[in-house]
Amino acid sequence: MKITIHPFELRKRHALTISRGTIPSSQNLCLMVENEGIVGWGEMAPGSLTASPEALSKAQTAILNWAGKLQGVSAWDRQRIESLVDFREFPGALAALDMALYDWLGKRLDQPLWKLLGLDLQRIPRTSLTIGMNPPPRVREITREIVSRLNPSILKVKLGSPEGIEADRAMFAAAQESAPSHLKWRVDANGGWNLASAREMIPWLAGRGVELVEQPLPPGQEASLAQLSTGSQVPLFLDESVATARDIPPVAKFIQGINLKLMKCGGISEALRIIHTARAHQLQVMIGCMSESSLAITAGAQLSPLADQADLDSHLNLQQDPFQGATFVDGRVMPSQRSGLGTFPNWRATDAAPSPNASGA
Repeated sequence: MKITIHPFELRKRHALTISRGTIPSSQNLCLMVENEGIVGWGEMAPGSLTASPEALSKAQTAILNWAGKLQGVSAWDRQRIESLVDFREFPGALAALDMALYDWLGKRLDQPLWKLLGLDLQRIPRTSLTIGMNPPPRVREITREIVSRLNPSILKVKLGSPEGIEADRAMFAAAQESAPSHLKWRVDANGGWNLASAREMIPWLAGRGVELVEQPLPPGQEASLAQLSTGSQVPLFLDESVATARDIPPVAKFIQGINLKLMKCGGISEALRIIHTARAHQLQVMIGCMSESSLAITAGAQLSPLADQADLDSHLNLQQDPFQGATFVDGRVMPSQRSGLGTFPNWRATDAAPSPNASGA
């Protein structure tokens, strides 16, 4: 098995501001696994706002170290591969390797991944489209542009402003005023509220039709969820507080759902474990994303028939998407009948495209 990698940049159509900062672009990695004459593709997106060129370089070094360990190992040997790869520091890098191996498997068997997993595309939920934190005039502008261009069914507004809950209320009101009345609404605070602010905001949002609130409190304050969840009028979901399946049991009785992300958990294999663990605790599952192209988004879409909600929209906010894959149809992100993940490069001949000789071992 041969592994090669290639860095590439994604620039956002609308810079995304959340409670921790602003993301105008991201430096991602394309990872390719070649075995038996077949190439599987995967993607690593930065896992946080603190991702830096140094962090990207460390992830590249880790992947190339894995490549050395995996020389002579077959892409079929998934259990052995998992035992040889230390992913704790680089879950996004493992996600890229894991999805590349699933892409390889589907191509090797000439079947799309969703079909290999026995899933029903008719069960894919509609996805939310995200509106980042901005002054109300800019929120109105972005909301109208998204509605006009994509005709969404669900909008998710990022709140948790450092300026306080009055700024949050103004932003949310501006978004609702700028969108058709039939749209559904979600909110993601990204851990930007304290307990007192969350207690004020959640009833206010419930009165405005919000159907769920993500990560109301910062990671590390899960003990306060018991106070917040009692009598909450809106289902509470966790994102940053739940990375892998083992994070679910301690918080399960205080929440109604979790947002799983391939980059956060380490790929499709762990995502399946998260889904089964969440179901065992009677929790809902949302499948979300980070700053990803259609390559990683399509990998997530392969699992979306298993989810109750979807938030697979980062590729729809790109100036230029280097991959083609899942399509946006009637508010849903739909994988295709193509084998593997069903993605392929979208580079023009003049673009700097990954090749099997980009860098690798």
